[in-house]
Amino acid sequence: MSTQLKNKDITEKIIGASFEVHKHLGNGFQEVIYQRALAFEMAKAGLTFTREVEQPIYYKDLIESIGTRRADFVVEGKVLVELKAIILLEDVHLAQALNYLKAYRLEVGLLINFGSKSLTFKRVVL
Repeated sequence: MSTQLKNKDITEKIIGASFEVHKHLGNGFQEVIYQRALAFEMAKAGLTFTREVEQPIYYKDLIESIGTRRADFVVEGKVLVELKAIILLEDVHLAQALNYLKAYRLEVGLLINFGSKSLTFKRVVL
């Protein structure tokens, strides 16, 4: 089984869990509410994940980091998940997700938005 197929299996489970959360909560809550509900659903789906792990951000050849960032989830050590609770995903959110992928040295991510009437998501690949 290739890595891509494995990541596809993981992302499909995450997306399914996200739809379950949106079905029960709808839109209008703060991001942290969706994060907690999604953690419950992903655990129920048998996914292992870390939540809000602080990751150092490096610049060029500097030995020390220039700051840190916390991704909402890293699932199975392979897929970054960033949540939003906004009306519409914009290009800046995609750029942010791509930057997080680079910082976490991951290839695949999901940007999931619970803020619109219907759940929206974008698969982000480096």
